Amino acid sequence: MIVQRVTRSGLNWRARRLGRSALRRWPPPSGRSWAIGVYRGPSPLCLEAVADQPAPVLTAEDVTDIPADFVADPFVVEHRGTWHMFFEVMNRRLGKGEIAHATSADGIAWHYDRSVLAERLHLSYPCVFEWQGEFFMVPETRSAREVRLYRAGSFPGGWRPVAVLLKGFECADATVFRHGERWWMFAEGGTIRNSTLRLFWSDDLFHGWGEHPRSPIVSGNAHIARPGGRVISDGGRLYRFAQDCDPDYGLNVRAFEITQLTPGSYVEQPASERPILEAGDQPWNAGGMHHVDAHQTGDGGWFAAVDGWSRR
Repeated sequence: MIVQRVTRSGLNWRARRLGRSALRRWPPPSGRSWAIGVYRGPSPLCLEAVADQPAPVLTAEDVTDIPADFVADPFVVEHRGTWHMFFEVMNRRLGKGEIAHATSADGIAWHYDRSVLAERLHLSYPCVFEWQGEFFMVPETRSAREVRLYRAGSFPGGWRPVAVLLKGFECADATVFRHGERWWMFAEGGTIRNSTLRLFWSDDLFHGWGEHPRSPIVSGNAHIARPGGRVISDGGRLYRFAQDCDPDYGLNVRAFEITQLTPGSYVEQPASERPILEAGDQPWNAGGMHHVDAHQTGDGGWFAAVDGWSRR
């Protein structure tokens, strides 16, 4: 159930009463500062910062309707010639994440729009995808011990829950994708945080989800367990991305090629010897990077929305 939504009328009221600068004068918390950038490359396994734009494309300073601590976990979809990004914004006043939206004509320059989904609980990792002409999202709802499916009533807004895919599972970063006429889901979930990767599948997006007989796919390895972005296909090869959370959270992103994926079998292998994303030499990602959402462009290359962090 959606219990909170920031509207433009609400923004205008708040801006009149507080002023835009006041939204940014909240005491900065200690810890990390997260931001979102754009990388390009010849493949999803070979990405680097855009040469003429090494700085992040979105930061907490770009958020105008809520007091933002940071932005992270970007997912991108294309609709009618425009790129749409959905990502987590940490609401500094409420101490929880909500899902915000930005747009771009070229995938490089991004313009913040607004918060489009907020709940009583913390939301993050908005895995968004299109299916049969409609847009769906699976944000992280770990604290509710369930995985929820949302549908956009009036894209890019109007998000409403339409199904509970898993109940009783404390899953992080659920990543839903379609392959071989079936639906699949990776999610981190175990007694030791960030160290267990579970796999679920269903013939129907809305119901019938069950755990794969080979699950957990990864157990006791925080280097490769927690999902780090959308599962993608390139040249007939299927890849999953994992964030390295040992010895610290969100250090880098590794890629794995899925070579077998059926209701009874699962096999993967490292797609690269080194991480495909690592801490950069810019202030915004000097600490590490933990998310990638890669998309192929018309010229055959790839661009990816990524995030990174640095110590405050």
